Amino acid sequence: MNSLGLLSEFQAVLRNYKPHPDAIHALEKLKLVLLVGPTSSGRNTIINHLLTTDAYHSVISDTTRKPRENNGILEQNGREYWFRSEEEILADLRQGLFLEAAIIHQQQVSGISLRELQNVLADHKIAINEVQPDGAANVHKYSPKNSIIMFVLPPSFDEWMTRMTIRGSLPEDEITRRLESAVAELETALSADYYTFVINDTFKHTTKQIDDFVRHGAPIDQAKARACAEELLAEVKAHLAV
Repeated sequence: MNSLGLLSEFQAVLRNYKPHPDAIHALEKLKLVLLVGPTSSGRNTIINHLLTTDAYHSVISDTTRKPRENNGILEQNGREYWFRSEEEILADLRQGLFLEAAIIHQQQVSGISLRELQNVLADHKIAINEVQPDGAANVHKYSPKNSIIMFVLPPSFDEWMTRMTIRGSLPEDEITRRLESAVAELETALSADYYTFVINDTFKHTTKQIDDFVRHGAPIDQAKARACAEELLAEVKAHLAV
């Protein structure tokens, strides 16, 4: 179980966080795709597939959490994340050296560093990453024209619960914590005007939809996707109320 020993310090520095001007300048030169969504919505799987097209460059986030095993394979530093100490990330945040960062489930802090943006610029591809709603809002604030912010939805509440537990059993309090986070994420996205919603019904269909939207401007049915988001929000609230 991850935990944050410096939670209050992170809350304070992120409350009115503003990135260094160099981070904003780097963002202005990038085409950046950000995938937002509740836990187990499939963002990482989508990103991994899009990277095989050779049109995208993965922006690797820094995180305070420990590496974990995915399907028996331990995450590696510089592949899934840059695994850093709370003190290191907090010091960089105080200098504005992150484009965005967020506290996740009150257990960890993750974000996109200026260092990583500078690495991506050299590759001349479409930058892609997953972020939390706070991070997406920060990016949109500084680069509304160059950033594409998409909210990935599971197709139904039942399928969502299946995906959440497929890697192994989660303690009931951890599931509750993740669902509480999902309520805030869904409410934030539905109240904002810069999200493009996409339903992750099947892996192949969803990745093609996103790629066609990003590279060719192909439309995604927003009425259907927003209705799905509203239904999921109602169901998760009902589940938590039981």
